[in-house]
Amino acid sequence: MSNRRDFLKCIAGGVVTGFPTIVPSSVMGQDGGTAPSDRIGFAHIGVGRMGGGHLRGLLNYRDVQIRAICDANQATLERAVTAVNRKYGNNDCASFSDFRELLARPEIDAVLIATGERWHPLISIEAARRGKHVYCEKPLGLSVAEAKAVRENVSRFGTVFQIGTQQRSSFNYRQACELTRNGRIGELKTIMIGSVRGGSNRIDEKPKPVPPGIDWDMWLGPSPWAPYSDERISINAWLFISDYGLGCLDGAWGIHDIDIAQWVADADSTGPIDVEATGKFYTDIRDVAYEYTCEHTYKNGVRLVHMDMVTARKRASEFNTLPSNGATVIFGTEGWIYVSREGLRTKPDYLAREKFRSNEKRVIFSNDHRRNFLDAVRTGSPAIAPVEAAVRGLTVAQQEDISMRLGRKLRWDPVKEVFLGDDAANRKLTRPMRSPWHL
Repeated sequence: MSNRRDFLKCIAGGVVTGFPTIVPSSVMGQDGGTAPSDRIGFAHIGVGRMGGGHLRGLLNYRDVQIRAICDANQATLERAVTAVNRKYGNNDCASFSDFRELLARPEIDAVLIATGERWHPLISIEAARRGKHVYCEKPLGLSVAEAKAVRENVSRFGTVFQIGTQQRSSFNYRQACELTRNGRIGELKTIMIGSVRGGSNRIDEKPKPVPPGIDWDMWLGPSPWAPYSDERISINAWLFISDYGLGCLDGAWGIHDIDIAQWVADADSTGPIDVEATGKFYTDIRDVAYEYTCEHTYKNGVRLVHMDMVTARKRASEFNTLPSNGATVIFGTEGWIYVSREGLRTKPDYLAREKFRSNEKRVIFSNDHRRNFLDAVRTGSPAIAPVEAAVRGLTVAQQEDISMRLGRKLRWDPVKEVFLGDDAANRKLTRPMRSPWHL
């Protein structure tokens, strides 16, 4: 579900040569770790760029046993399976090219989904129906209808779900959220987002026969049929093709900061009530917006403005506080907060170091997004980025894309989850799926 080059970038340096001649004591639970019988039986679906990183990370958790891997690229699949078997000193990791066969295995307790976005909803739904807990990379899908279907099945079958918006599991973003919710910058007025802007070099597609070892039909999945090309399968292109994603507006970066805006606004179970968006679109193999300004209003009057970073820096000088490709600036009546992966800055300055009293509003503490998910699976503790937050964040990005494509302001009902008085906009809340795939 991603290509060999992506996997190699992630796994480089993480695979030793040769199988160990002695089984590590940690595998047997003899070094204070968790015995195999008590470990969470884990599977990975999609082990390319993001999936490869997750694979390497989870191999270091002693209460996890990776038991199966699935990928549409045979070379990527084999390399990942080899890495797992070498780590554990056995040949027990099963391999699959069809996720449905993997999810039928009873020894799998939880699954990490790091495929392309077109696959996220279908695999998440099948996993929930099979009683598997799900950690899914963002965003949740390609339409609001898909995201809602995931939510319905996760709720129905009572499985744990975590979306991979890992910024929630960091000090900078947690501090920004708690400062805002506790009124440290006065009344919240506006949240501005500057997201990564896509590349500008033209990409022209050169179709060719499908290389050996790639299941092209499975790679495409529910998306429309298209000829194979090296360009299309590259992450530099597919993330920016609307059949597979919305580019920097959501999956390539924007969904991270939309998620933070929703978190700061305490809107995980709701969302803005309107959207007005404009943008410029690619005109080569890519067809999503690379430059955009999207303006929303919440019911309480708080404004959300989502822009590409180039536009954001022109609009608000606070985006130049630190060098960053993506940042959020939160404005209140008595100050502001700048937050990015590069750091946290505030006005007044001392707020960045502020401590909170026990009776103040706090959010779930997590400094490890995967660990938070594993704890939720083991103990039933809450996931910091649950399915409802995933649905609502995706909805914001979808609102933006739909408004841009229709060229008009839209009103939204966050309870009924439909546009008000606009049939054309509501038709865009669903997407057709290529047979035999369906919700």
